[in-house]
Amino acid sequence: MKNPIPYYQAQLKKFQLKVKSLNQKLTRLSTLRLLVFSVTAVGLYYTFNQWQLALIISVAGITIFIYLLSKYTDIRSKRDLNKALVNINEEEIKIASGDFHHRNEGLLFQDPNHFYSLDIDLFGRGSFFQFINRTTINEGTQKLANDLTANNINNIITRQEAIRELASKPEWRQHFSAIATLINIETPAIKIIDWLKNYQPFLPKPMQWIPLAFTIATIGLFVLLFLNIIDGSFLGFWLLIGLLFTGNYVKKTNSLSSKTDKVKDTFRQYALLLDQIENEKFTSVLLQHKQQQINSEEEKASAIFSTFSKSLDALDNRNNLVSAIFGNGFLLSDIKNTYRVEQWITQYKNKVADWFQVVSFFDAYNSLGNFAFNHPNYVFPKITDNKTVINAQDLGHPLLVVDKRIDSNLLISDQQFFIVTGANMAGKSTFLRTVSLHIVMANVGLPVCAKASEYSPVKLITSMRTTDSLTDDSSYFFSELTRLKFIVDAIVKEPYFIVLDEILKGTNSTDKAIGSRKFVEKLVASNAKGIIATHDLSLCEIEKELDEVKNHYFDVEIINDELYFDYKFKEGVCQNMNASFLLKKMEII
Repeated sequence: MKNPIPYYQAQLKKFQLKVKSLNQKLTRLSTLRLLVFSVTAVGLYYTFNQWQLALIISVAGITIFIYLLSKYTDIRSKRDLNKALVNINEEEIKIASGDFHHRNEGLLFQDPNHFYSLDIDLFGRGSFFQFINRTTINEGTQKLANDLTANNINNIITRQEAIRELASKPEWRQHFSAIATLINIETPAIKIIDWLKNYQPFLPKPMQWIPLAFTIATIGLFVLLFLNIIDGSFLGFWLLIGLLFTGNYVKKTNSLSSKTDKVKDTFRQYALLLDQIENEKFTSVLLQHKQQQINSEEEKASAIFSTFSKSLDALDNRNNLVSAIFGNGFLLSDIKNTYRVEQWITQYKNKVADWFQVVSFFDAYNSLGNFAFNHPNYVFPKITDNKTVINAQDLGHPLLVVDKRIDSNLLISDQQFFIVTGANMAGKSTFLRTVSLHIVMANVGLPVCAKASEYSPVKLITSMRTTDSLTDDSSYFFSELTRLKFIVDAIVKEPYFIVLDEILKGTNSTDKAIGSRKFVEKLVASNAKGIIATHDLSLCEIEKELDEVKNHYFDVEIINDELYFDYKFKEGVCQNMNASFLLKKMEII
């Protein structure tokens, strides 16, 4: 598929028709329920004095009404799922048109001390994260952010295979996301895991059978009452005994219930999502491994979660006054349901984290698969271990408009350092971010915005956007020096691809030229590889002295008293600058 838009348009139309059809069914069922209620009420009115017939009519009416209500609930769930799928496809069409700035910016994950995330606009308005993110649960969002910032160069091919497979499953991905959006989660998974691990049961083991014995005794008393062997007052006395017995644990049960009320929707949601994962056939190693993590039990994880969800719902029914009195008085329902919840926690509390992690993984990787699906013309880099770090043809920035984007070829080898010069607005900074994003995307396992790419995995470190800090009482220059020290210390421990943009901006031009030259010489002596953009043409003299350094530039021309940029990455040194021209053009000087 060369263009995903027709697919989204077809899916949108299909689900819109389904929503319309299901809404019509809901209207008919609502009418039928009203009709059944009215007929039952009229029937009871005319047979009020004939209790046998009235009983038959009421039982029949209630049975039919409950059946119609159950059908209505089922169809409404299907309608809501299809509405979610409508929203997903509408959103994809909107994002493809460039309208994505309303989505989560990922500001929570911004870290000025990270190796590269702030410099390359990984998070924030108009960021790569905002463009790619399709996660539907908080833990999946965190997982996606972690993967984008991990600087992980291991097992890239394995991740590529997983992303490529998920890209080929758009229906499954959309269904997974739609299910996840239907339930509003109150409590983060990490808090649930912590609560489960630290929970201490309070019911003793005999409570496993005491509610059952009490229920059997209650049934026996009702039989004796029906046979007129005992008086009704004895049943009231039995009810009081049950309430007193249950009341002995009511404080601790209330505490447990307050916790479970906040997590029951989470377990209901995760049960549905685990079921989606379990019942899909995967072929890639990574996806199969994740699937096996939830299929290692005798019972499927989705069934285990579903059982717990039902137990939580049963415990929640204690908030019903009738259930609280008669359920506890005759059946010890609080004790029975609490015991089931506690036994589940005891058995599975150390496994829940793994199951949550699998769901979060698929939520995050659905975003990666969706990105690959949306960009069929991008390429998965061929992973190599030779001396070529990046050999890319027609490399571009994935957030630039395709029709206006100017792509460039890039070939940079191990231990090579490029010095890039060029006029203002000629494209230097954009190119640095393009190269940086290629490395980040390739390391994650994503296809990159290029016609072809060979890539020898390397970690990325940058210094492109340094700011001063009034809070920390640090000047701009000191902040920049701190960042450069961070880079020097990092490359001593392991290799990095270094991207620098106009370093030492906080000092005078002479000092800057000397310092920049010394710093680049130090990097080259450390066998470092990377790119530095600069306006300082004197820095280009290093190429004559060091074979590892190569000069490149972005050009600018003045044609008919207007600036013309071709945004092409070329070999050599830029000879045309534009600051003076722009100052005159804008009548500043």
